Amino acid sequence: MSTPSDKLQEQPRFRWDLADLAPLLTLAVLIVFFSLTGRSFFYPGTVTQVLEQGAVMGIVAAGLTFVLLCGEIDLSVGNMALWTACLCGVMYELPWVAGKGGDKNVPSVLAVALVILLPLLSAIVLGWLSGVLTVSSRLPSFIITLSMMYIASGLALYLTKSEQFHIPWIIERLGNGGFSLSAKLKIPYSALLAGGIMLLSHLVLQYTRFGRYVYMTGGNREATRLAGVRTSRIVIACLALSAWTAGLGGLVNAGRLGSITLDQNADLLLNAVACVVLGGTSLFGGEGGIPRTIVGVLTLSVLRVGLDKIAWIDNYLRTFLLGVVLLGALVLNGFLARRRRTS
Repeated sequence: MSTPSDKLQEQPRFRWDLADLAPLLTLAVLIVFFSLTGRSFFYPGTVTQVLEQGAVMGIVAAGLTFVLLCGEIDLSVGNMALWTACLCGVMYELPWVAGKGGDKNVPSVLAVALVILLPLLSAIVLGWLSGVLTVSSRLPSFIITLSMMYIASGLALYLTKSEQFHIPWIIERLGNGGFSLSAKLKIPYSALLAGGIMLLSHLVLQYTRFGRYVYMTGGNREATRLAGVRTSRIVIACLALSAWTAGLGGLVNAGRLGSITLDQNADLLLNAVACVVLGGTSLFGGEGGIPRTIVGVLTLSVLRVGLDKIAWIDNYLRTFLLGVVLLGALVLNGFLARRRRTS
């Protein structure tokens, strides 16, 4: 007879089966379709564009995967990214750093490090606060993180007064630079960072006790609690981690754009959730993983880049078609997942 503690060893983690091939099939179909219909899609430069499109989404989606796996949701990631970037920009233009306009002084390495690390730390604190409020109030994380979304947005608005700010050169380099493999093929630094974060996240989920606890908490929280796992700490840690990756994604996105404004990251939340769910990670917890999220990120990036390369599609219809294709892919993936669970 198995006990709750036995489930620690029995808990299934990331795995692929026939139904999990649906996201991969969707990605393959999109690549073939755009290769046949899009101008210059099947060229090295397209790889660079896909990687640039997916880097920020991948960073944010990696942390969000932890939250969804433990059965929660984080609606604050978009505005958390905005808050982190705004705080970084405001601090960078302080008189003792670079000054107003970002070019009055030559800041020290320590000053630049603090300008980057302190905003990321503030994101972790806000994420930790979301986790604490979620487990202590027993309100759904949907409600708590929705409130935190407005708090982060309000802080960013109050701090910047809707002004534009510059960012440290190293962030700009991270957002725009890369390794040139040929005249048209470049591997962006941001994509390498996203890949490193996803690899580390995958290793944590697959080979650490914390990773097992994340899956167990999302699969059956009460049984996990009876097994002696402090599920509240798992939820808090996942929300703090999600806030950190959101903040990091916000900095990288600001570097890609070259400055910080309040209209950045407007669609980051929806894109990140779409990437995680499109890859096959369950919204109800306990099922999924980073490899699936990678497939989701690549699918959404290929879809965005591919639609831009089809000349006969009206510019005003691209967002509509993006939503239609995403909806179809999500419905198909969900249908196959339900068939797998009932079979």
